[in-house]
Amino acid sequence: MTRKNYTRWFFVLPALLVIGVLLFYPICSSIYYSFTNKNLIKASYDFVGLENYKIVLMSKDFWNAFFNTIKWTVLSLGGQILVGFTGALALNRVRLFKSTYRTLLIIPWAFPSIVIAFSWQWILNGVYGYIPNMLVELGICETVPQFLIHKTGAFICLVLINIWFGAPLIMVNVLSALQTVPMDQYEAAKIDGATTWQSFYHITMPHIKLVMGLLIALRTVWIFNSFDIIYLITGGGPAGVTETIPILAYNMGWGTKLIGRSSAVTVLLFIFLILVLATYFIKLRHWEKEEN
Repeated sequence: MTRKNYTRWFFVLPALLVIGVLLFYPICSSIYYSFTNKNLIKASYDFVGLENYKIVLMSKDFWNAFFNTIKWTVLSLGGQILVGFTGALALNRVRLFKSTYRTLLIIPWAFPSIVIAFSWQWILNGVYGYIPNMLVELGICETVPQFLIHKTGAFICLVLINIWFGAPLIMVNVLSALQTVPMDQYEAAKIDGATTWQSFYHITMPHIKLVMGLLIALRTVWIFNSFDIIYLITGGGPAGVTETIPILAYNMGWGTKLIGRSSAVTVLLFIFLILVLATYFIKLRHWEKEEN
């Protein structure tokens, strides 16, 4: 009869407790409060069933924030993949000072979000901002453009800032994957007369598609849940143009003190992301089976 060793659980237990406190407790409490009329001002609250979900799903503000979040995620993710993937392909061909270029290009990702947000807020400011005043001095604009208070301009600026911020992460990870592709396969394809595009499609992509798939899944969750950059730069304005689901949940919970309704928003966000991730992982599992 084998003797069980419980020592390993002694070392794993602290990590499990931290995960339980920081992850499972907030999720469970949000689900619970979403069925109540919990308010930060009142100590007592009652069970209201699905009332919060009905109110949220019938709210124009929720659907405005939801579609803003979809646009924000799709445009930011698409831009990050395009810039990061292109940068990785270019950097992979560099022979001299590759590590130096890689370090310099990863700098945006290394800065804290609050530094990035306040820096760009200062650069794009409509009074003393460097870029708006430079456009006037160059004769491109007659008056100082107000990027952060313009309905379309504010959203576009946030997307471009997020692309600048997130593309280096994709670049470094894709570059690492590209360096694992066997060079002899490219040489064999060249001997067989394959074009550059054919080598890329039949050799490069099969080797890096799993890495790309995982990056897309992770970045989708992170971008969809983005809060700090948007809140610090525009606060969800002007007129709710840049208000996403996390911003709406924050304003509802800490602005109007309606914790129950705010919890319903976060639960709906959680369910949506679970469905998106399930779709991603089904595709990733299919790719893994193809490789095996």
